[in-house]
This record gives sequence, C-alpha cells and structure tokens, in this order.
Amino acid sequence: MFSSRTPPKMSANRLTNIIKEKKLSNTPIIDLTVSNPTQVSFDYPESEIITALANKNSLFYRPDPKGLLVARKAIANYYNLQQVTEEKIFLTASTSEAYTLLFKLLMNSGDSVLVPTPSYPLFEHLAQIESVEVINYHLYFDGDWHIDFPYLQSVCQKNTRAIIIVNPNNPTGSYLKKEELKQLINICKQNNLALISDEVFYDYPHHQDRTRANSIATIDDILTFTLNGLSKVAGLPQLKLGWIILNGPKEIFDEAYQRLEFITDLFLSVSSPVQHALPSLLELVPALQTQIQKRVLVNFNWLKSQIPIDSVCRLLPTEGGWYAILQVPKILSEEELILELLIKENLIVHPGYFFDFQLEGFLVISLISRPEILQHGVVKLLDYINELCY
Repeated sequence: MFSSRTPPKMSANRLTNIIKEKKLSNTPIIDLTVSNPTQVSFDYPESEIITALANKNSLFYRPDPKGLLVARKAIANYYNLQQVTEEKIFLTASTSEAYTLLFKLLMNSGDSVLVPTPSYPLFEHLAQIESVEVINYHLYFDGDWHIDFPYLQSVCQKNTRAIIIVNPNNPTGSYLKKEELKQLINICKQNNLALISDEVFYDYPHHQDRTRANSIATIDDILTFTLNGLSKVAGLPQLKLGWIILNGPKEIFDEAYQRLEFITDLFLSVSSPVQHALPSLLELVPALQTQIQKRVLVNFNWLKSQIPIDSVCRLLPTEGGWYAILQVPKILSEEELILELLIKENLIVHPGYFFDFQLEGFLVISLISRPEILQHGVVKLLDYINELCY
C-alpha cells in the first residue's frame, strides 16, 4: 500500500517515552540539546520583524520559480561577492527542501551521494525518500578534524553523483580548509561529481584562521551548490526561507540552471510575505548574530573552565557553530548514560551516536542554551560522571 520511498512505521524509543512521562508529571527537565534560537531568550527586534512582514506587496501573488527578484537581490547583497549574483540564487522553504530538490536534480533512483560522518542525522532520511543511497565518508580527529580523503576516494562509486560537505561541520564545528577544498575539487573533476556545501553555520566562527576555505559560492571550476537560510543566518527558523547558490562551468551551469528552474517551478514553496520581508530582515542580521555569537562563546569558555587538565572528561576544540563535544569515559554505553542522566538527573544531552560518531564516549551540548541553564546542567553532568568513575 505504501511506497518503498517512505520511511517505515516508527515507534517512540525509550528516551522519548521517559521524556513524555516526565513532562506529564510536570518534572522540570534540563535540556542541553536545544537548537531553536527563538526559545532561549534572545532579544529579537519584534516591531522591525513584524513591520517587515507587513509589506503590502505580499497581497499580490507573482510567482517566480527562482524566487522573487527583490529577495534574491537581497541575498546577493548579503554575500557581497562578485561571483554571487541574483541570477545564480534559487529560494527554497528550508535547507532540507534544498537537499531534496538537489537530489531530484542530480540523481536517479539508486544513485548515491557522499556524506560526512560525524554529521547531523538528516541526510539519510532526505535521501531515502528520494530513493538515493547515502555513502558515508569519515572525518578523523587528531587534535583537529580532517577529511579522510583516502577513505572518501575508496567509497566513491560509479553511480555517485555528488559530495556533501558541511562547513563548518555540525556538530564538530570544523571548517573546511583551503587544501581540503583543492582536493575535493580534483576528486569532483576526476569523477564528474557535484559539490554541495551546507554553510548554515558559516557566519559563526569562534576565532579566525587563514587556512580556512571561503564559501564555495565563488567556485566555478566544478558544479557547486551553496546552501544557507534564515534559520541560522538570522536565528529565524520559523520564517522558512533558505537558498541555493548555483555555480559552475558555463555549459553544465546552464543545464543545471534550466533543470533546477523547472523543478522549483513545480513547487513554488516560499511564501510571498517572507520574500518581500527579506531585505529588511537581512539588515537585522548583524545585531542578531552578535547576540548569538556572544552567547556561544561565553558558554563555550565557561564549559572549558569547568574541565581541568586532569579531568576524566575532555572538551574537544571547536572552530565554529553552536555545539560543543564532550568526550567522556566509556564506563557506560552512550545510550545507557543518557538514559541514566535523564532518569536520575532530569538532564537531556545528545549522544554521539545521534551524529554517527564512529566511536562511543561522546556527548554533544548546545551552546545557545541560556547560560544559567547550561551551567546548571553541565555541573550535574560532570558530577554524575565523576561519581561513576570514582
């Protein structure tokens, strides 16, 4: 009765059931996994946002498969790069939708895409509903995170159509380096692959580094797609607007452009109010990003101060984004540990396996949490782990 492309029927896991029970009993839960910036007490300019959305031009429907010109020009101005023009930009309702559109564009049923691990557990589900196979390539850690290029090349198949990079990676916070980008471009050329770069956290570096690659929106040696959106750029996930920046050699660019325009014309998914509001919303970005960046750095530095050199735990370095990774002793499995923390301490953290870490012993903590909540939760977390060890 159901298509093989749809996910199988799912049931709630034990963690979900325990959370539900605690909420029903009004038990306060300390959530260190929160990723929604609208729920963690940032100061949003409410009147400016509401005014932007009240644009009278939104009363008229003028569909454009690429998105309204006023919105695409605003994005081009935001990037302020010669290579990024409004004609290369396609609007989507979200980054998730952008992936599904690109899977439709680049892949037939049974084709494959290369996806990094660890990374956010979204790609496999999006690929599944498009009948696309996900092949993981590894990031390895030696004090910093790097792409395992020999492994990546070994898993690239004849039916592989694209490589996805997340820059900076979620949750490792590692930015793509210039030398890595050169190798990726060569691999794409050799295997006729497109390069898809998810840059939603690109504007949130923790420090500067000259070895980092710039946005691939400027790359035209190969077919490239740069993904971003209001969810992270402006901390406004509820407004549902993302974008794809297309670039590449002229002949293949022209074909991709025409095919992508046809696909987006089938959906026309972005609402007019948010498109007309976009120029004003992007003007608010510096103030919003400053708040988020300050919160992230304050929380990370405090977290770092709580883990001395002789601690049984280790805070992994990060270069950007909204998450921190804590390496913990493997006394319990990650699943056992997060269940124990929830049951006994009313504390929620992400296990490493949620992000497809290759090894056990990693917890992922959101750095946009309110500082008092993060501090309360981390103290309970570290105390509990110390009790397990001693």
